[in-house]
Amino acid sequence: MSHPPRTIPELFLQAVERHDRADFMRYKAGGDWALIPAREFREEVELAAHGLIALGVRPGDRVALLSENRPGWALADLAALSAGAWSVPIYTSLTSDEVQFILEDSGARVCVVSTEQQLAKVEEVRSQCPELACAIVLDPVERDEPWLHTARQLVERGREAHGIHPGAVDERRLAIDPESTATILYTSGTTGRPKGVMLSHRNLVSNAIDALESLAISSSDLHLSWLPLSHSFERLAGYYIMIHAGVSIAYAESIEKVVDNMREVKPTLTTGAPRLYEKMYAAVLQSASDAGGLKKSIAFWARRIGIEYAEAEVGGGGASAWLRLQRAIADRLVFSKIRERVGGNIHFFVSGSAPLAPVIMKFFYAAGMPIMEGYGLTETSPVVSVNTFEHMRFGTVGRPIRNVEVKIDPDPDRPEGDGEVMVRGPNVMQGYYHLPEKTAEVLSPDGWFRTGDVGMLDADGFLAITDRKKDLIKTSGGKYVAPQPIENEIKTSRYVSQAVVVGNKRKYASVLIVPNFENLTAWARTQGIPAEDREALLADAGVTRLYEEVLEKVNANRPSYETIKRVGLLPHDFTIDAGELTPTLKVKRGKIEEKYSALIDTLYDAEIPAVTR
Repeated sequence: MSHPPRTIPELFLQAVERHDRADFMRYKAGGDWALIPAREFREEVELAAHGLIALGVRPGDRVALLSENRPGWALADLAALSAGAWSVPIYTSLTSDEVQFILEDSGARVCVVSTEQQLAKVEEVRSQCPELACAIVLDPVERDEPWLHTARQLVERGREAHGIHPGAVDERRLAIDPESTATILYTSGTTGRPKGVMLSHRNLVSNAIDALESLAISSSDLHLSWLPLSHSFERLAGYYIMIHAGVSIAYAESIEKVVDNMREVKPTLTTGAPRLYEKMYAAVLQSASDAGGLKKSIAFWARRIGIEYAEAEVGGGGASAWLRLQRAIADRLVFSKIRERVGGNIHFFVSGSAPLAPVIMKFFYAAGMPIMEGYGLTETSPVVSVNTFEHMRFGTVGRPIRNVEVKIDPDPDRPEGDGEVMVRGPNVMQGYYHLPEKTAEVLSPDGWFRTGDVGMLDADGFLAITDRKKDLIKTSGGKYVAPQPIENEIKTSRYVSQAVVVGNKRKYASVLIVPNFENLTAWARTQGIPAEDREALLADAGVTRLYEEVLEKVNANRPSYETIKRVGLLPHDFTIDAGELTPTLKVKRGKIEEKYSALIDTLYDAEIPAVTR
């Protein structure tokens, strides 16, 4: 194929021909990392696609994928697309009812599941999904039921079908119109029921090719995949782009083992959400504090020098010879050891899904592991903009990628230059599945998509995102407060794990904080404060003062209406299972405000202290 890829199956086949990697994919098996060669994987995809056709999958049918990140996820996705079907990813963290909604709404004919645990969800709701004909399990299962197949059985069925009609999959692939739907991605839904975003082959392929132009990625790279492939960011940036560029993909065992897996496979890059980088940053600071004495002084000196160096190098006219020398010393003493903790080979990280605090970007830049923060939405396939080695600006999400236009729709209630971010390009979705009215609300006849995000473009074309439009807090005094920048700054404290600013229609803004209990406990012991009982710990006057100091630093350079007046401390992390976070670790503000409404109400009692629990 000499022409550029027009569909995802073409992108995959061309990449195999160009790169033919022996380590196309890697996964942990029996304590070791196993390799899958590209041509072997291509053959499996081909046979699985024949198997789906033999099971009665027609062009345009929906094939749901309910699986964790693993080679089988990619196998099912590429096989379904090669058969002309649409793939419909489902997060494994969803409940049976939520799985039922997606299976019903999409009209899925087949559901590929990873394990018996995920299969149980499908079995529970199968009777409510009349279109669902069968399930395919990636793991081996010892059951003989007509509606149930294993991945191995699918491939063997495909082998038989290939012997009868060897050109069936080629015919399906060649018949795919690039403008036809490739997938329905259900938004993780920070509010309300998720909407099915329809993306075409052209949406995905154009975004993969155009985004790759901005990123310094090549076939010499190794990517560690850990964000859910059901999310548009990992699917495009951590999967389709990597395949197109000839990058080897290693699948992390779990989110909890990402850093361990980094040390084992020594990746050169990984795509991630800010939560990973926030935790890594907090761990570095706490490790330095625990070391004490000279080691602590050196570590915090290195952090200060590193931030000065990053600010000078990126948009500051360049670091002086003296600052470069100090940074080199800091690198030998501190930064090189941080790089070793994540395998020692990281070229850069990519961050998306939510905003990242600029101080963390500066720190990682100085440590020789720059974070390329980008911006996008499921509805934009998703990449809209990204920082690059050539064009980087802290506090922004970079410049729009090739072929993507961005403009700001001014908001009279916001500061000059602020407004809703609007996007147009070949990456913008076809629409919301079965929801023409919702589609019309965000997609204009001339192709402009309303993102719902508030931001601004600077004179050099860098895009800065202020907040989600629906998340903006309007105080009773009529002032707008953007919570995310404040939350990001609060989370740079090593004593903070999570933070959610509240105060809509109230007199002032307050914040709910989940402490970093590991770091808080270590601090409490140095102060002689008992730390065994979390409730008692959070009630201690010394702890109250500690978090008051965190707020004082955050409030120091903010206008009065943006200062945080009260903070409530929570004894447990927000979790996906509790419905407080989306599968990509975004906060569900409505759920949190509802769950902790009684505590929030106490934050507006004028008689209480600044910190409560």
